[in-house]
Amino acid sequence: MQTGPREIVTPFRPIPLEVPEGMKPNEFFNSTENLNDLVHNNGLLQNPENLLLYRKALGHSNEFDASIIYNTSKCILDPLGRPVRRTQVPERVKHVWNRMNQIIIEYMVEQYPDPEQALLLAGEASLDATWSLTSPGVPSIRMLHNHFIVFDMEQLRQAKAADSANPNLTDGGQHSLFQAHMHDVYHQFFKTSLDLRILRLLDHDEARVALTGYPQGLPSWEISGGVESLKEVRFWQEYDAILEGFLDFYRTFFSQVSTRNAPILADLYFPEAVTNKLLFNNEFLKAAKMVRDRCITDAKYANSIRWQPAFKQLIYRNEAGKLIVTISQNSIGNAITELLGVVVKRQPDAAGYEAHEPALIAKLLEVRERLIAADLGEGIATPHWPAA
Repeated sequence: MQTGPREIVTPFRPIPLEVPEGMKPNEFFNSTENLNDLVHNNGLLQNPENLLLYRKALGHSNEFDASIIYNTSKCILDPLGRPVRRTQVPERVKHVWNRMNQIIIEYMVEQYPDPEQALLLAGEASLDATWSLTSPGVPSIRMLHNHFIVFDMEQLRQAKAADSANPNLTDGGQHSLFQAHMHDVYHQFFKTSLDLRILRLLDHDEARVALTGYPQGLPSWEISGGVESLKEVRFWQEYDAILEGFLDFYRTFFSQVSTRNAPILADLYFPEAVTNKLLFNNEFLKAAKMVRDRCITDAKYANSIRWQPAFKQLIYRNEAGKLIVTISQNSIGNAITELLGVVVKRQPDAAGYEAHEPALIAKLLEVRERLIAADLGEGIATPHWPAA
């Protein structure tokens, strides 16, 4: 079977939401009014930490698809002031968030034990405030949220090949800025700067989903011990360390793009590694000069730069059964699934969606029961399901 990215069609039931006149849809989706609708029509569980588990009405997959959002819509009204990455979340909230992640991922592995039959992924993308709300590609809800998705591998095998030139598929591969110009620097920084015991750095071939050939060129780590390691606090500390290392690399690079020979940033997680591995590295600084010079003469290119850290970080399982962590520069704003070579074409088709809905909802309610039993929240009643 030919290796390459796949494009699948996922039916959805159109959402009967009216966007107020004079507002763009992605402006409305960030409003408290829309979040109220999300809770009342698709909410599954919420807790005092403002974490909301909900059914994805416009989902990536009708096999299993849910999200947890840090719903700050009523306590932070400024959409640009809301937390957009794990490092901005209060520790008590992150503690609960990690436990919710662990239980849901464990459930996914239990329900879909055969890696040849199901592609599993869980992760989040930054929704940074450097894009204006009206820019193309801005996520529809500007609050930190993550995804839990299962794809049927047979559906992917039968799906048509995606266009490999699709810009959304190049974000984490050889075409991205980091991969094209700083691949070795980027990987060495991760390899030498982080104290990882549970996460084991993988070669690219070991990390790929064999069917699609993705991810391409990204640093990836196997979770030693598999799903059981997600029950250890140490794992989540290492998961955070990968993000912190990425943030240091990204911020340091664009500080050098912005200002030649800029001083080291004051609030880094790994200042010694930045000093030794980046600010004295000729390839790193040569790439910064290249981008800086182009920004000065190319207004369109300069406007496309995301000056603040933008990333996708996820846990996924490939056909070899490895649970893997990877992280990507999110320079384009593509869907998290495309990091694994899966392009989702959503198609309005109420009947097609409703054929899958009972089985999907049954799984979501079952995983909700586990979260409630672990004291991670209370169930929400909607027109589609009871509170418990």
